[in-house]
Amino acid sequence: MGGKQFGDYLRARREIVRPEDVGLPSGGRRRVPGLRREELALLAGISSDYYLRLEQGRDQNPSPHVLNALARVLQLDGPATDYLHALAGPPPRDRRPAEPDRVSPGIRQLIATWWAGTPVIVFNRYMDVLASNPLAIAMSPIFLPGVNVIRAAFLDPDVRRLYLDWDDMSIRAVAGLRALVGTQLEDVRVVELVDELSTKSPEFQRLWTRHDVSPEGAGVARMNHPTVGGMTLQYERLTVAGTHGQLIVVFHAEPGSPSAEKLALLKSPSLP
Repeated sequence: MGGKQFGDYLRARREIVRPEDVGLPSGGRRRVPGLRREELALLAGISSDYYLRLEQGRDQNPSPHVLNALARVLQLDGPATDYLHALAGPPPRDRRPAEPDRVSPGIRQLIATWWAGTPVIVFNRYMDVLASNPLAIAMSPIFLPGVNVIRAAFLDPDVRRLYLDWDDMSIRAVAGLRALVGTQLEDVRVVELVDELSTKSPEFQRLWTRHDVSPEGAGVARMNHPTVGGMTLQYERLTVAGTHGQLIVVFHAEPGSPSAEKLALLKSPSLP
């Protein structure tokens, strides 16, 4: 994998870890946020010169032992540690252009026959909506097929009004995008999407440069729907086997809750 990507990741995560988080004194003047290179090297048990070569992309063969030591000091969780190992590994052998994303007939039938009270969306690895059911679209137009939800999250003001927890949602969205694209950061579509959003949205640029990675499988979304009002919905993300990163995302409400009643209103044909 490209040494620059690996070095950028190390630098970004190093700048996030505070000295006091790893038992170092936090006082005194510090020219850089987070840990100094020599501090990280010392805590990881490697030389400062070797760490400098890693961060500058001049050494691309760190051992698993070194990677795990760096992950420990950087306080990376399991997925982030796996990502660190992937960045340090060899590039994928298969460089063939990816086939166009198509939702299989079986998945389309599943969505069409799913219980009508459950919003269901299929995304690709770029967070484009490939398919959705009517209730998902009634929940928000951003779930229409063809919409890129990460672009909408940062550029569409209606999305900020829809999500009561937009700040948390945006953090999860960017970390989820990194998890989906993995180490394929030179993919033309990824480059175009990241460049566009970095230019148009300072919030996206700030979050992207943190290099957070989170392939979360479930979560909670708090929405303020313009017609039915506030809803608290849980969501589950299900990987579609045999695809290039397609996901089925299912929203659901606690049975008998006010949010469940509002979802029932959304599916009502009498709703304007």
